[in-house]
Amino acid sequence: MDLYPAIDIRDGGAVRLTQGDFDRQSDYGDPVELAARFVAGGAPWLHVVDLDAARTGEPVNRGTVLAIARTAGVPVETGGGVRRLADVDELLDGGLARVVLGTAALDDPDLVHAAAAAHPGRVALGLDYRTLADGRAEVAIRGWAQGSGRTVGEVLDEVAGAGLAAVVVTSIDRDGMLTGPDLAGLRDVLASTGVPVIASGGVGSVADVEALAAVEVVVADGTVRRLAGAITGKALVDGRMTVEEGVAACARSG
Repeated sequence: MDLYPAIDIRDGGAVRLTQGDFDRQSDYGDPVELAARFVAGGAPWLHVVDLDAARTGEPVNRGTVLAIARTAGVPVETGGGVRRLADVDELLDGGLARVVLGTAALDDPDLVHAAAAAHPGRVALGLDYRTLADGRAEVAIRGWAQGSGRTVGEVLDEVAGAGLAAVVVTSIDRDGMLTGPDLAGLRDVLASTGVPVIASGGVGSVADVEALAAVEVVVADGTVRRLAGAITGKALVDGRMTVEEGVAACARSG
């Protein structure tokens, strides 16, 4: 399992939101400088999100995203406001290793298939969900501002066979709360898709990373499925753990 330090960008700055609420924001300075600090700590990947673009579709922070990709020295994946195949092309041609499709994947599942076919191994699906009162995991769209009316499992079925590089699964209820990841929900996702799964939301300590590394399910053919990655942001910038500690915890999963 790989550690993915997260950098969320809003109005040009690195920020963290609590449960996706734009009114509950903490600021952490220059995103490019933050990326350099994460890489210096041993990060094998970076996960970068343009929050403004995720909500409006306008890629106002794309220059910053591309600057991180050019200077990081490690693979960078990005999401937020990627609505067209031209967006995917621009980002991947600009140095990003992987693009994450979120809202666009629900609006136009054919785009996922087209993008993945055009860029094999470099297109991921981002599924950000809230757990409803009846226990269903409803996927949210447009910067988490709207519910989609579809569950994580339903969306995965829509894009089955697209040849995705990964699926990034975020528990909105836990994001920024530092209360631990949704381990049961992640097991359900692992059991329902053969695509590599990257977990996001709730990581608050090294112990949480270790818990993610220990998640496994045995599918029908006897194969053991484990998480491919863990995204963490607030725990790193608030000093609850270091990148080095997180990477070491991931390495123990091997």
